[in-house]
Amino acid sequence: MSASQPTVGLVGLGAMGLGMAQSLRRAGHAPHVFDLRREVAQDFARDGGTACETLAELGARCDVVVSVVVNAAQTESVLFGDDGVAATMRPGSLFVMCSTVDPNWSVALESRLAKQGILYLDAPISGGAAKAASGQITMMTAGTPEAYTRAGGVLDAMAAKVYRLGDKAGAGSKVKIINQLLAGVHIAAAAEAMALGLREGVDPAALYEVITHSAGNSWMFENRMAHVLAGDYTPLSAVDIFVKDLGLVLDVARASKFPLPLSSTAHQMFMQASTAGFAREDDSAVIKIFPGITLP
Repeated sequence: MSASQPTVGLVGLGAMGLGMAQSLRRAGHAPHVFDLRREVAQDFARDGGTACETLAELGARCDVVVSVVVNAAQTESVLFGDDGVAATMRPGSLFVMCSTVDPNWSVALESRLAKQGILYLDAPISGGAAKAASGQITMMTAGTPEAYTRAGGVLDAMAAKVYRLGDKAGAGSKVKIINQLLAGVHIAAAAEAMALGLREGVDPAALYEVITHSAGNSWMFENRMAHVLAGDYTPLSAVDIFVKDLGLVLDVARASKFPLPLSSTAHQMFMQASTAGFAREDDSAVIKIFPGITLP
């Protein structure tokens, strides 16, 4: 076991986690993986690495455990559930938390794990499935120097940009929350703009072409309105992700009585889309809340 090449485990082989595990393998690691869908873990391990039957087994075998699950509740389950990794991880090993969570929860988790001798990195991620698969995601990290030392080259194997934002947990999650504020507002604004174009009878493909070469463009308009033009709402990131994430944004701001008028409106738009039956569709389906338009 060396600091540069620790034994790595990754929990959660979803859209992001699978690509991150592939990036680890490409970088020369032989990752231990766990997913509730056993066949997904076994499929991954056929090309290298090990599919663990239980979380406890993964925790016992690994120096670094990377958790890529949906939220704080799932992270709690990974760590402290009946079959959690916290019970089997060795003192001095590292838990890397990649979910979008309340920063205060992340701060508290660092101290909970420290009592068991487990190091912790607050390390939310951004970039999407394609960037995860090519090792090009962004990681917004915060943690102790010891945690970074234990991580060795693991973070750089998964990410093109690893930002070190503080020497204790919290700052990574705060920056991620602010990123999600912008992502959610930009998707909602993009949907509103495209909906107005459709209402006014503008050719949607022409509108998309012009906007993506004009000052009004955003990364989210370019990426998500392509889904609308294709009429493909296969969830790469679902409507309910932004119900959750913009909810976290508003929770953080509410605690310090900070007004977020655009975030509040975007959150209501995603809630409306979710309640209307589009919860599990791609987040671009927020455009479906607008009346009186015919979508491509």
